[in-house]
Formats: sequence, C-alpha cells, structure tokens
Amino acid sequence: MQSHPVVTTEQWLEARKALLAKEKELTRLRDELGRQRRELPWVEVEKRYVFDGPGGKETLADLFEGRGQLIVYHFMFDPEWREGCKSCSFWADNFNGIVVHLGQRDVTLVAVSRAPLAKLEPFKQRMGWSFKWVSSEGSDFNYDYGVSFTPETRAAGGAPYNFGTQRFNGSEAPGISVFLKEADGAIYHTYSTYARGLDMVNGAYHFLDLVPKGRDEEELPYPMAWVRLKDRYPARSAAPAGAG
Repeated sequence: MQSHPVVTTEQWLEARKALLAKEKELTRLRDELGRQRRELPWVEVEKRYVFDGPGGKETLADLFEGRGQLIVYHFMFDPEWREGCKSCSFWADNFNGIVVHLGQRDVTLVAVSRAPLAKLEPFKQRMGWSFKWVSSEGSDFNYDYGVSFTPETRAAGGAPYNFGTQRFNGSEAPGISVFLKEADGAIYHTYSTYARGLDMVNGAYHFLDLVPKGRDEEELPYPMAWVRLKDRYPARSAAPAGAG
C-alpha cells in the first residue's frame, strides 16, 4: 500500500472519470444480462416437494405465501452438522434484512436446508435472523436442484454442480433457485445460480470491492478463509496501526 501512486486532485479526477466510463459500461451490460436472464425459458415443477417449517408441513406452493415469485437460498446445513455453513451464514447476514422489501415486489425469499428444523431454529435464533427457513429433510429438493450430493454420486467421480461436474469433499454446496407461480397454481423453475454467481447478492463483498485493499483474499488458502460465524470473530480491542 505504501508504494501506491499519490497524485493531485485534478489527476485523480481524470483517472476517476476514465474508470466511471467503464463502470457505466458494466452497468449497461448488467442491465442487458438481467433482461436475458428474465427471458430464459421455464421448466414446470411437476414433483411434489414437502418441507418442514415453523408452522408445520408446507409444499413448494405454500412457500410462496400468496406471492407470485419465490427465491430459495440453498443454505448448506447437512443433517449431521452441528451448525450451518459459515459462508452461507455470511450470505444470510446480507439478505436477512431485505425480505420485507422483496415482499413489496411480489417476491418471497426463504432459505432451505436438509438439516432438521430442530437444528435450524436454534441456529437461526443464535444468529439473530428473521427470514423464513425450512427443512427439506427426507425430500429430493436439494438433490434435484443441484446443491446436495450423495456419497455414491461423489464416489462415481464428481457431483453435478453449477451446470457441470465438479469434485466435492462434502455433501453440500450453495446456490439460489427462483420459481414463479401462475394464477392457475402451476409452478415453474425459472433460474438457478451457483458458486461465484452468488456474489451478486452479497452486499458486504460489493462494499469490500470499493476499498483500497479490495477483498484482500489473494494470500489466503481459499477466498473465504477469513469468514467466521459472526459471533466467532475475535474482539478488536484497538484500532489497527495508522487508523484514526
């Protein structure tokens, strides 16, 4: 950081305007990508999925809660785990507060995991979350939407993830799936995204992209090695050198 160029305000403004042109180009490309995403063909959901929610058993149709669009965050939480994935928890911390706003645009957001509700509820309370979280335990839902993998699948040479085949050491992976329900009750799968495709819904990462050090993950064993459950970060007793 000490060797970074330092210039006059006028020079900085010139460089900033050049970058602004590229930012505007990216914004236009993102808008176009969003349009193409909305024009993807749909697949009708014909299988009946049942989830265990805070109010009892619910079907996929029930999860819409009277709205026409449903976003499912596939939260990594294997039934054998004691707590949810720290990376998915990072994402959940980012979307927890927006559910009420999405509801004003005919969108319901829920998290779905294979762990039983008896594990989801206390972890949710511990993390201070308010979004709806249901269990797909005993259902094919996570397997059908490419975020859970059987031992047999992994042993056969890889798991079908992110529209390809990848090797996984574990049974779970993150993802988002989107569904639409028509007035006649028909439900359609309209979109899914995985891996780096989830970056677009993590506001914290976008803020980190604004600061001089960026995400600062290049020297880590893997990109999110620094992430912890929010109640497990060490307390900071003093500001870092040079701060203030």
